[in-house]
Amino acid sequence: MKRLSILINSLSGGGAERVVSILLQALQDEYDITLVLMNDSIVYEVPKGVQVQYLDNANAQESGILKILKLPLLGWRYSKLCKRLGVDVSLSFMYRSNFINVFAKFFGLEAKCIISERNTPSMTYSGGGLAAMVGRSLVRWLYPKADLILPNSQGGAHDLIENFAISAQKIVVIQNPVDIDKIETLADEEVKDLSFEKKFTFVSVARLEKHKNHDITIRAFAKVADARSQLLILGTGDQKESLETLIDELGIQENVKLLGFVSNPYKYMAKSDCFVLSSSREGFPNVLIEALVCGLCVISSDCKSGPREILVDGKLGKLYEVGNRKELGQKMRECMNIEMDKQEIKKQRSTRLEEFHLENIVRRFKVVL
Repeated sequence: MKRLSILINSLSGGGAERVVSILLQALQDEYDITLVLMNDSIVYEVPKGVQVQYLDNANAQESGILKILKLPLLGWRYSKLCKRLGVDVSLSFMYRSNFINVFAKFFGLEAKCIISERNTPSMTYSGGGLAAMVGRSLVRWLYPKADLILPNSQGGAHDLIENFAISAQKIVVIQNPVDIDKIETLADEEVKDLSFEKKFTFVSVARLEKHKNHDITIRAFAKVADARSQLLILGTGDQKESLETLIDELGIQENVKLLGFVSNPYKYMAKSDCFVLSSSREGFPNVLIEALVCGLCVISSDCKSGPREILVDGKLGKLYEVGNRKELGQKMRECMNIEMDKQEIKKQRSTRLEEFHLENIVRRFKVVL
């Protein structure tokens, strides 16, 4: 079997982390896999046959400057680790891990270096601040030195080509895999801590981070909320306290629930009515596909990149201008007034969802590996 190293910051809750957890399960029978992490934050299951190595013991709150300064050192460590393990292919996810993967080539990494781009770099590193300038420079300098780059959206690929002068020949777009069968099974689990009866339920699943714009969703909901509606937000992050304060200020404590990280979000999603994504930027938000699988009405900001691509220019869900709270409120009100048959909705989406099916996406990963 080929020896495969998968490098990612951690396996804490998040979209890229979930994709890695899916790939670990799907590839373990055909590859000798080592999972390499920067810290020991793991919330997703790691198969028994997968070896776990730690490249660093970094604190999640470590400063951005320190993270940048440590990149060459971690690249050196990673190169030595791959050599010791006899790794044939090194696959990394997320910016920091991608930078380290390429830095390792300067220190003699002999494995094929494949990096998976999960975002739109020009959006992630927008602005004139030092961190943004360094980030853009690292992408422009390091990414072309990888053997292959795997953006998870056409929008991400276009950004790399147009804004970072990366050759299209080095780019292969592979969307995120979605385990549709598993989602449907988990969706059937009972929810004991909440009532969905006679309540129109909006749900959002995303980290509580500034660019996810949960405050916009909460303010828009406050304009349409009544005793027969509720908003559930699943996720953790540094915006929790400010969001709790906002909810109190708006007087909608009875209608809005911050549920934190939930290992099975699908049981909540499947019992809800409308999914809302309000991000200012995304890579390829799997959660939109998962919401489609659960038969929800979907509302998403038209951010770069992913939502328009996933929702087929708005045919499978409603798109609104990023940050436009009034437009989001209108879309939410429209969904509240629609009679929905979830089974019929799922049937209409089946052809599109098949494109993201786990087996199809894993097959594409195996081709490049």
